Amino acid sequence: MPDRPQDLTALQVAIDAAEAVRGTTSPNPPVGAVILDAGGVVVGVGATAPVGGPHAEVMALRAAGSRARGGTAVVTLEPCNHTGRTGPCAGALLEAGVARVVYAVADPNPTASGGADTLRAAGVEVVPLTGTELVERGPLRAWLHRQRTGRAHVTWKFAASLDGRSAAADGTSQWITGPAARARVHAERAKLDAIVVGTGTVLADDPWLTARNPDGSLAARQPLRVVVGEREIPSNSRVLDDAAPTLVLRTRDPHEVLAALSDHPDVLLEGGPHLAGAFLAAGLVDRVLAFLSPVLLGAGTSAVEDAGVGTIGQALRFHRESVETVGDDLLLSLTPNFPSPSESSEKNHTQGAH
Repeated sequence: MPDRPQDLTALQVAIDAAEAVRGTTSPNPPVGAVILDAGGVVVGVGATAPVGGPHAEVMALRAAGSRARGGTAVVTLEPCNHTGRTGPCAGALLEAGVARVVYAVADPNPTASGGADTLRAAGVEVVPLTGTELVERGPLRAWLHRQRTGRAHVTWKFAASLDGRSAAADGTSQWITGPAARARVHAERAKLDAIVVGTGTVLADDPWLTARNPDGSLAARQPLRVVVGEREIPSNSRVLDDAAPTLVLRTRDPHEVLAALSDHPDVLLEGGPHLAGAFLAAGLVDRVLAFLSPVLLGAGTSAVEDAGVGTIGQALRFHRESVETVGDDLLLSLTPNFPSPSESSEKNHTQGAH
């Protein structure tokens, strides 16, 4: 059965609601839910509250009130079927008298899954949507990845000139990209769990690694700042101030870094070329956000070094998810189009619960 247009419209509202709370719900997933009344009118929108608070379905049902009876719930993730810090969402939907439930992604967590079957057994029409890419690539990306692999989702973000330089010959790198791209990065930082850089980046650039609002003030939520490497960094480094929490790891092993970040499912790699190369060589980069600036430097630091590529046959190739303009810059979102050496030794895990 093809997806109904009204369901897809409601799903986009649910995705937007989930995106608005991304970064605040861990270990629970950032889920969005929309309640349509019996006539198909939106009467409630909700998203997952911080841990210990209501899930998205309950928030949407509260907004809808009695208008939910006989209506439809559209949810980004299959309603949960277990009692944890809160009750099962499948039960809340049944109690509210919802007649139809539409969801985009099945819950991969065996502890929480089964909500669809419970709803069907109670006579509710349950419809899994076929177009799930917007959800899987959107707010649920990192959570789903950790459920399926047992480790954090790693995005490598870099900015480079047209000739692939991340810094000029004298080491200067501010600013390769324009203000719109930098604002985009700060908005993303505020939704992340952790930002990782190497000691080399700290020594060379003394970055602050904070999420900032357009007026330069600190965003309400800050990710964990993570510095990795064996060199000492000055005690007055900006990354060590009290603007955000900081973790210093005396290791250069990407696997050890991610093991230390087991409670941080959404990780951004902003380190220099050697740290990026180490993560790429280990097969631990799950997405690339490449900001390309219309500028030529002619010499300087490459965006990545030592990624384990010796010949063209070993080249790391990527699948293009999207391309967009951000001010004068180009933003490419890419995912690996090659087997990950780390995945061969990973087993499916289920961390956190919905």
